[in-house]
Amino acid sequence: MAERTATIGSRVGLHARPAAIFAEAAGNTGIEVTIAKEGEPLEDAMDASSILSLMSLGAEYGEKVILRADGPGAEEALDQLVTVLETDHDAQ
Repeated sequence: MAERTATIGSRVGLHARPAAIFAEAAGNTGIEVTIAKEGEPLEDAMDASSILSLMSLGAEYGEKVILRADGPGAEEALDQLVTVLETDHDAQ
């Protein structure tokens, strides 16, 4: 299983617009990607392509999250998703 740590880059955290952008990107990978706050148990990981899951995660600016995926292309997909999470989408 591939795993990456990312720091939330959007000033408003993983809410509204940043969550929608990230959920779409996660869904477009074609593989199952999960997200959890750093330090949370593996079983608490949520579907990264679900806006509702992302909003309920409550990840704020500067917090670290863990992304996990398995399957062909998982490493590359997670690299791209880290970039999405670490971008301040509210500054654009």
